[in-house]
Amino acid sequence: MRALRLALPLLLAATTAHADFDDCVAGLRSAAAAKGVSGATFDRAMAGVTPDMKVIEAMNNQPEFKTPIWDYLGTLVDDEKVAEGRNMLRQYGSVLAAAEQRFGVDRHTIVAVWGVESDFGKARGKMPLVQALSTGACLAPRRNAFFKGELIATLQIIQRGDLKADRLFGSWAGAFGHTQFIPSTYLRLAVDGDGDGRRDLVDSVADALHSTANFMDKAGWVTGATWGYEVRVPNGYSGPAGRNPKHPVSSWAARGIVKYDGSPLSGTGNAGLLMPAGRNGPAFLVFKNYDAAYSYNGADSYALAISLLSDRIRGRPGVQADWPTDDPPLSREQRRELQRLLIARGYDVGEPDGAVGSLTRNAIKQVEAQIGMQQTGRPGAKVLRALKGR
Repeated sequence: MRALRLALPLLLAATTAHADFDDCVAGLRSAAAAKGVSGATFDRAMAGVTPDMKVIEAMNNQPEFKTPIWDYLGTLVDDEKVAEGRNMLRQYGSVLAAAEQRFGVDRHTIVAVWGVESDFGKARGKMPLVQALSTGACLAPRRNAFFKGELIATLQIIQRGDLKADRLFGSWAGAFGHTQFIPSTYLRLAVDGDGDGRRDLVDSVADALHSTANFMDKAGWVTGATWGYEVRVPNGYSGPAGRNPKHPVSSWAARGIVKYDGSPLSGTGNAGLLMPAGRNGPAFLVFKNYDAAYSYNGADSYALAISLLSDRIRGRPGVQADWPTDDPPLSREQRRELQRLLIARGYDVGEPDGAVGSLTRNAIKQVEAQIGMQQTGRPGAKVLRALKGR
């Protein structure tokens, strides 16, 4: 009886959500029609669509804003990703050379976006776009205008015949394809990269890479310029910090800031001083090209991942200064090792693929409790060492 009492509110909430969703969809039909989407297109695309509450959950747990910067970079800019990126440079050399020539964006940056966005096409998202976006449009009041606009853009893509609905799978926010364009961005900036007259970011790597270069170009990319570099900030520094406002390089030099190797600052144009982990962590001087990367996702952790990965793919070192943590982050291979060790101890974490979801985090919490650590569920070096018996 107690279980029934506990389940009843959840059942009622789900029923209400579905009723609200159905009413909302009816209103979306007229909104789509006002943007040129025919009733027939809308009805075909929305037939049988039900809300997916995982969209709301994912919206409230975005890793770019909740994950420590060192963990975020640990899996996106590791040796494995760098090796894969260099392989993509070789495999798609002619495509990248053409995109570089056409838009002025260097191939290392284009490949870095591809690697961060979808792991070079291996992780493009599995949510049907129409379902994900209609859920957000109807059940996420805080961002319903965004979801509504992207849903209508998706329907426009379908109606124009650019891509079929059964190829439009992606993230909870509607990003799809190799380099994860949202539908409205697709309509504005997707280009044909392979010369077949179509803009197919799902099945054409060339289209996706050329479209990404076009995005960066339109976002203000400066050909031949740097995104930035790591710097040393004097002890006790109390000056400005952040991606904005930007100041002349000379003003940063006057504050005692130098490149990490101790050499004088360089670069043209104004720059910002980025300290993503505070004044005790690594610091970077960032220029206009960093802003172009930032515009792709709107998070410093994301822009820094693209920038650092592009550097490492071209053979430059990664972050030199230590992150302010006594529990270093794990690479993807280390995360897979962690998951295999958890499985060996009887924990159900699913496939040991290095992607840390709720099953892995719950298992980590149990291990943390056993070894007297605070239960965070974070995949760090301390937990890995404990599982290895060190």
